[in-house]
Amino acid sequence: MNKPTLYTVLSPALLHLYDVHQTIVVVIDVLRATSTIATALYNGAKEIIPVDSVERCIQLGKELECITAGERDGQVAPGLQYGNSSFEYPREFIGGKTLVLTTTNGTKLLHMALAKGATEIITGSFLNLSAVCDHLVKLKKNVILGCAAWKDRVNMEDTLFAGAVVERVKDYFSINCDSSRIAQNLYGIAKSDMYEFMKKNDASHYHRLTNFGLEKDIRHCLTPDLANILPEYLHGKLLIQS
Repeated sequence: MNKPTLYTVLSPALLHLYDVHQTIVVVIDVLRATSTIATALYNGAKEIIPVDSVERCIQLGKELECITAGERDGQVAPGLQYGNSSFEYPREFIGGKTLVLTTTNGTKLLHMALAKGATEIITGSFLNLSAVCDHLVKLKKNVILGCAAWKDRVNMEDTLFAGAVVERVKDYFSINCDSSRIAQNLYGIAKSDMYEFMKKNDASHYHRLTNFGLEKDIRHCLTPDLANILPEYLHGKLLIQS
């Protein structure tokens, strides 16, 4: 029996080179959108509505009387209530509430995958690494690991997460993809201490967030399975797949 295929797309700018139709797309934005999504849903958020503009976020916040959140270039976007740090969404705050979220890179990629006809869109971060891998192995469908990157430029942390997934699921997929092997090998070098690896290798997003005093966020977002649920995009909302 033929195995399903797995490809890694290291930047949204490369997505047009791949056949997204009839494929599960894993949207990866480790620092910090998909980590925040996993954390908020794990802590009891009713739903998360990802939008690709600050204006739409503000509009929906007023219409639905819900929490608006998001960042541009790593900081809270003007006009929004909260940022993109998972520490802002403890259970006592987010439980039972709707969150409208916009980010620099992650929500953009999600909407691109949707427009290209992805069969299913889920979000992946180290915080829900096992849930993502278990799901992909179980479904036995073609997969694209989609890295949100940074303004279309390849980044280290999303590549590392793609590599972690490849490392875990490689026996179940046909992987004829240099990007996947690059990611897998990078993860193999970094996995013993990903924070120090990013620091030592001058990762751009490490510097960006560290300059905002967010070392704690980076360390949190690189820790496996702290919010091990599976966010799935259905009818305009991210919900926990039951």
